[in-house]
Amino acid sequence: MKTAIAKGFWDMLPLNLAVIPWGILCGSLAVQSGFSPLEAQLMSLLVFAGSAQLVAIELIVGNASLITILVTTFIISARHFLYGLSVRHKLIDKPLKWRLSLGFLLTDELFAFSHHSRAYQGKIRLVYALVAGGSFYIAWNIWTLIGVVAGAMLPDLTQMGLDFAIASIFIALVIPSITNWPTLFACLASAVSIVVFKLWQVELGLIFAALLGMSVGYALASKRGEK
Repeated sequence: MKTAIAKGFWDMLPLNLAVIPWGILCGSLAVQSGFSPLEAQLMSLLVFAGSAQLVAIELIVGNASLITILVTTFIISARHFLYGLSVRHKLIDKPLKWRLSLGFLLTDELFAFSHHSRAYQGKIRLVYALVAGGSFYIAWNIWTLIGVVAGAMLPDLTQMGLDFAIASIFIALVIPSITNWPTLFACLASAVSIVVFKLWQVELGLIFAALLGMSVGYALASKRGEK
């Protein structure tokens, strides 16, 4: 059991450190946008979704309607629904306490650890996942707290390019999963189309690019007889 705890912590440590700029940016942006320190920290404690937090903060500051905020954050976070469906068969027979705790901690980072065929099988692997996901949750809130403090003391941190941490983390998570041609072409289709949509100033370009990439990957996988 101690080995599973230690391994879960050390395996997630690189990603815990990689989100330092992202967490600091979330905390500082919230405070500099008029949120109280408590409100800024509660976003990380309760929402626990970096991209959704950043977008929600910008929409709230821009006086967007509640329905706009809810729909936008729902679309951005919809991938977590797919994550849940993907690991459902591995957790469906587990006690409720495990399903609830791991469901809450199932971020992009923990999902990247969930592809092993024996993931979540047995108590040791459940503890491993809980420690990995839990350590990321704690780290995220620590970096947010640092951002909250820094946001109240330092000038606008958004000018320091910290938002690049978001892209770099997702790139690091995606690249190891490119193991076949359909996945590669799905990534390429999304990457090229988002650049085109950005140049054309398409408001929902990110959503369209994601849908296009998934469609290309699905079409190629079906043609090759893959799932």
